[in-house]
Amino acid sequence: MANISSDVRNYFKLELLLTRSCALLRHLFKNRYSQFNSGQTWNDTSACGNSYFTNVIVKNKQISLTAVQKTSVSSGNSDEWDVTTLTALLLNSDHPKTLNAAEIQQLDQENALVEQLRDIRNKLAHNTTKSVDDLQFNQLWTDLTAILIALGDVNTELDKLKDDSIFESPTQIINEDSVKEASHLNSLATQAHKDGKFSEGITLFTKATLLPGVADHDRAIFFSNMASSRLALYEKQACSTGRVEIDDPNDQRYRALQDAKQARILRSTWWKGHLRVGKVYTALNEHEKAINSFERALALAPTNDDIKKALDESHHILGRQQRQEHLDPESKPKSILEQLNDKQQKFGLNSEAVCKTYKLFREKNPSLADVEKGYKYEHGDNDVKQNYEEAARYFEKAARQGNAEGMYNLARLSEHGLGVKKDHNIAQNLYEQAAAEPPYHSELYNIRNNGVAEAEHALGVRYAEGVVVNKNLGIAACWYQRAFKHGNVQSGNSLALLYENGSGVILDLDKAEQIFEQAAEQGDSNAMYNLATLLTRRAKLPMAKVWYDRACKAGHIVAQSDRGFKEDVQAKHNIIRSFSPDTLPMMDKIFEIFSSLKTTTSASTAMDGSDFYDYRMLLEHANCGSKTARIMCDALEHFSEALYTFTQNDTLTKDEENLIMHNLSQCHRIEHIVARYPSIEIRNKLKDLVDRVLRRCNTTVSQLDEDTRTCFAGLNMDSPTLVINFLSLCKQKYPKSIYFFELSASMNGFLRQYDDTLYEANLGLEIDQNYCQLLYDKAGALRFLEKDMDEAIEAYRAFLAIAPKDHRKVPDSYYAMAMCYLMSENDQSLENATKMYQKGEEAEKLQLPCFLPYDPSIKTPTKLELEMVSWIKIKISTLHIDNKARLKDPVRIEVIVEQRQCQNQLLKAKNKPGLISIPFTYKARISQRTTKSLAGLKSITFRDIDPVKDHVYERYVLSVTIIGEAYSWAPSIQLMTEDEHLDCKKLCIYDFPKDQGEYLIKKVFRIGTKMNIINPYLRIDASDKKPVIGIDEFSSIMMQSESEYVVNMCRCCGRANASYICGNCKQARYCTKECQTMDWQLYKHKLICIKE
Repeated sequence: MANISSDVRNYFKLELLLTRSCALLRHLFKNRYSQFNSGQTWNDTSACGNSYFTNVIVKNKQISLTAVQKTSVSSGNSDEWDVTTLTALLLNSDHPKTLNAAEIQQLDQENALVEQLRDIRNKLAHNTTKSVDDLQFNQLWTDLTAILIALGDVNTELDKLKDDSIFESPTQIINEDSVKEASHLNSLATQAHKDGKFSEGITLFTKATLLPGVADHDRAIFFSNMASSRLALYEKQACSTGRVEIDDPNDQRYRALQDAKQARILRSTWWKGHLRVGKVYTALNEHEKAINSFERALALAPTNDDIKKALDESHHILGRQQRQEHLDPESKPKSILEQLNDKQQKFGLNSEAVCKTYKLFREKNPSLADVEKGYKYEHGDNDVKQNYEEAARYFEKAARQGNAEGMYNLARLSEHGLGVKKDHNIAQNLYEQAAAEPPYHSELYNIRNNGVAEAEHALGVRYAEGVVVNKNLGIAACWYQRAFKHGNVQSGNSLALLYENGSGVILDLDKAEQIFEQAAEQGDSNAMYNLATLLTRRAKLPMAKVWYDRACKAGHIVAQSDRGFKEDVQAKHNIIRSFSPDTLPMMDKIFEIFSSLKTTTSASTAMDGSDFYDYRMLLEHANCGSKTARIMCDALEHFSEALYTFTQNDTLTKDEENLIMHNLSQCHRIEHIVARYPSIEIRNKLKDLVDRVLRRCNTTVSQLDEDTRTCFAGLNMDSPTLVINFLSLCKQKYPKSIYFFELSASMNGFLRQYDDTLYEANLGLEIDQNYCQLLYDKAGALRFLEKDMDEAIEAYRAFLAIAPKDHRKVPDSYYAMAMCYLMSENDQSLENATKMYQKGEEAEKLQLPCFLPYDPSIKTPTKLELEMVSWIKIKISTLHIDNKARLKDPVRIEVIVEQRQCQNQLLKAKNKPGLISIPFTYKARISQRTTKSLAGLKSITFRDIDPVKDHVYERYVLSVTIIGEAYSWAPSIQLMTEDEHLDCKKLCIYDFPKDQGEYLIKKVFRIGTKMNIINPYLRIDASDKKPVIGIDEFSSIMMQSESEYVVNMCRCCGRANASYICGNCKQARYCTKECQTMDWQLYKHKLICIKE
């Protein structure tokens, strides 16, 4: 450990403490088992374990265990249970109803300790660097030791674990004969392993571990080697039996795990021990735990390539499992020919068109032939036997010719070790090379360069999961955005999830919904289901149900198995249907408010004040009449006296120690927030002094003892559980010392134990009914308990009646009262809440400079809540659309810009014969019939049309306005249209008299023209899979009367009588300069700005 950093040492010291907790938790479990089962004893037998598993685990859905944990519980041997297993059993097991109040209270107190222990364990497990700085270490050590002591551990024993000497090899009595015999057995066992005689090797390793007088260092090696042999034996047996699940303690993988853990216990800082545990977890398919072990190994051996490869592989597999890649049919890459064949079947393309298109691809990209051969060998074909080595060879050949698809596919095979050696670094390089290629073919309009977007998506996944590269969700979002822009629909779903959760990007539910919808409209079933889920949370229930149904129809397995989704939607519908329709949009705002609220993570961050307080400033305000400043000055004077005495003397007399205790305790009693220590070292030395004086006081009742206890509590406020337990004894010894009740109430409040806060506050107020801080704590507890808001309001009034006007909690009290009013059922609640909020803002103006700007932790949610309630109270007769917001909608911008890019290419094709565009069209899969009148037809809008399914909506009529004209009529007249909701969709007219094409685009289908589409046909575009409205029956178009025509329509917002004209093309009109600027900047007017 000499070359290991102190931060890594800190981590492993905390891990040793957690390991020590297992014995305490086992003892607690056995006591409860006896208490819950009429005195029965847990005897660690399989009979006991199987009975418990059948009667408790199986029946209790709250107890969630992995397959390995279930096996360990059913085995009955509690010595094999880890911290996560024990905490899961203790926190989720139901207690019998026969317990009395005192027993239930004891269970609750124990559970609170177990929850804190679990949270610390999780925090350490999710620490990817496995390093803890000194400040964090001291806080976690204090919290963890307090928990262990409360559970029955001995403080003096725990202190020994804090010293670096624990990493040194322990002094042991060594038997040289045993050492030689063990070494001989290890050599024989290792050879047996090499010879494939794994059972023989395991027997020999076992004998070596049992010999007495062998150093733990060596025994750890034997256990690790034995775990390796067990895994090899399992693999050999699995090949013959095909067994992969684990439900038997005799399973070689389970036994290998116990051996590997034993090796880790014997040498807690041996990187190979942690690596071995990780490899066993990999074999058990528990990759989260494998990653945790590999990270520990890497912290101990940062340059070891074997560890890095194992870690990358587990990250890779876990990511695939979490993405449920095996359930996603779109995750399997397809060649260009396969894509064209799919389109032929899905969209009714004729074989001649497919051959013509494919021939064009082959001519422009000769390396495509190698890619096609690679696919054939990868998957097998009628005349080709599956051969990954040959597939890799052809993909590599294509990659050498600069083919992005070849690069991408070779990266895939390298990532999975198919046909080539598994190497995540090589895969990373190939993905980066493919992503650097142009996303579109330069000579083929709007034709994607296969492999580019796929590689960009793969890079996004790698940054999201930390494979080879450092995990960075911000960079992942950038890659996802690029890939989605270039046509990879999966990336849209991944990007939307980041925006939904605020991971790597700023939380933006609107953007998440937009991107989900874009991906869903392009057929991604994951996006459909995720969109349905998000819409449910945002109370947009009708569309949530629509997208859920579409996800099920698209074959999304999770959606199909989520049978409770519709019941959940219906339950939410029943809750909100009593509200006015006008209030429903506010459900979204409520969700965002709660998503954005942050909670404090330690008691120190919950305290007020800056690092140090300016005494001269405080004295100036005190001399001007500020009571709060005077109080803080008094506290600072005591604190300064204590620090001066402590720091000016190398050795302290008893009188000096007593004086320090007096001044420091007075500081905490008067105003603890001024006690800001210059350094951690001084704070720790003061803690040592307090411990020394406490031992000197022994059990006597004295002012010195009371002062010293006050100092102990004040110095350890970062460990609320420790302080609460300590104060319980202090209150018994000094029942009239109100500070002990004040601090106990505050610490319980920090832990959100509001019943206890209220209890402690009331006890303290019996000593002094006008004690300011206790009145505030009482009011806060009443508010959070939500039992009686009127009582909470009165408690705040009692505090405000006594507190100085510039007390730091006065503004918060007004804001809290505002929240109480909003939560109460009163006609005047909004009015009263608004008044309280205004008083809070006025009170802020009286605050001392050291408390400004004022902490917004209560003010901000109060303000948001007021805004919501105010909005709900206003009865809106009609909801108007915010025109500016609509015009900046990314989905609208994308649709219109894509249509303009298409028209731009068609215009270029006229003037540049060398530019290739594909001039043929495809026969519709579904025939579109028409009718002679609108009588009996139902109205339909773009929102009502399923954007992922080819379908003719018979007996419906779609009314649209043309907002983007066509510049060519070959192969179709492509228009941009807008419906009554101002949603946009491209419309393609195919069946029209070809000799009238120019007349139609210039005289009939003009900007501002309104028309009806009878039996509209939603058609999935064969080139980009995006939905368009197809017109295959020209007579299905019914033009609306000329009187409906929007004269001189603004090209941007759609208003009539636009007066500004584009100075270049002389065609586009705008109602304002702002619209003209927006059309040029956002909608890329330059693409279609052609002089007549």
